[in-house]
Amino acid sequence: MVKLNRSVERSMKILEVVSSNGVCSLVFLADQTGLPKATILRICATLVNQRWLTQSRSDSRYRIGSRFPRLSVYPDSIDALVEAGSAEIMELSKATGLGVDLAAAIGNGRVEIVDTTRHYGRHGIFPDCIGYRPSPFRSALGCAFLAALGPGELMEFSDKLSASLKGKDRDAAAQLPDKLKDIRARSFASREHGYWGRAVDYGGIPSAISVAIRASDQVVGALSLVWLAERRSVDDVAQAHLAQLSAAADAIGTQFAVNLDLGDLPQS
Repeated sequence: MVKLNRSVERSMKILEVVSSNGVCSLVFLADQTGLPKATILRICATLVNQRWLTQSRSDSRYRIGSRFPRLSVYPDSIDALVEAGSAEIMELSKATGLGVDLAAAIGNGRVEIVDTTRHYGRHGIFPDCIGYRPSPFRSALGCAFLAALGPGELMEFSDKLSASLKGKDRDAAAQLPDKLKDIRARSFASREHGYWGRAVDYGGIPSAISVAIRASDQVVGALSLVWLAERRSVDDVAQAHLAQLSAAADAIGTQFAVNLDLGDLPQS
């Protein structure tokens, strides 16, 4: 009888947990697999090296990587964007002293935060934002993404997105044409003043500026600088760091195009 390879079994167990749960910490993997943390670290390091997993540089959590085998022929665009942006967002955060959020296009004019450098101790804002889908009309990320779309896509998506809105979200959608003109004139989008987005457990209200991420002729996501609103104004941060933010977005878009065949991307 052929003996089974324990290392392969353990690796598969880890991959099953990450594939089923999305972003996973070392503690979560240890709890779900029953494996020692040292064993998980060694296996995950190998899987990261082979790009079957990616590891966030900000909080060390793991998610499925761009070379993980899938039913489709092409790697997932979100994984490719995380891989393209992981080093850039850490460098940008270190250079500016601010938090950085990376968001990916998920279709129908929406974006989802897929990586972040937020740290409560350094930035004073709630850090657990991965997986959150910010408002298309009130968030910096959402507005930067919409502003970069072509006229046809913009009209189609904005109509769909605003159809069921109420209250402040509906008001923001009605003001979108004027807001987009301002974004294009200033070359960045900013978070609506006082906009929380969702209830959080701790941390103050944030401000943010954002630019779109383009790869070739496609808009694939958005990148933002985020900070505690009471510490600095939008104009101050934009004047000091917009060039760095834009350069990082360009670098991520270029690397994303290398990681993924753009001809097979889902529509924005």
